[in-house]
Amino acid sequence: MAEEESQRHGNAKVIAVHLKLGPLSGVVKVALENAFSLAREGTTLENAELKVEQVPIVVNCPNCQAERTLPSMQSFLCPECQTPVSDIIHGRELEVVALEIEELCPES
Repeated sequence: MAEEESQRHGNAKVIAVHLKLGPLSGVVKVALENAFSLAREGTTLENAELKVEQVPIVVNCPNCQAERTLPSMQSFLCPECQTPVSDIIHGRELEVVALEIEELCPES
């Protein structure tokens, strides 16, 4: 996706790719960073930095009727009242939220 956006801007140099990553996405941050390092070679992202914002697990507690942030993914209990929770609001994210690009100046 970042490569396509670079091409849309005349092969602009991609400086950074910003991602949101939740613990329930099924993606391990270190593995993603390593894969990104390999995948960017020979592309307009060759020197791009991967900036990962880790998103906490936020659920809706049916008992408290409030959004609560879980301290870990090991226990899906409301941290306030200990009620089991299943309504996940955040924590599954794996999304590109921004690209930093440097557009190339057209030669005169």
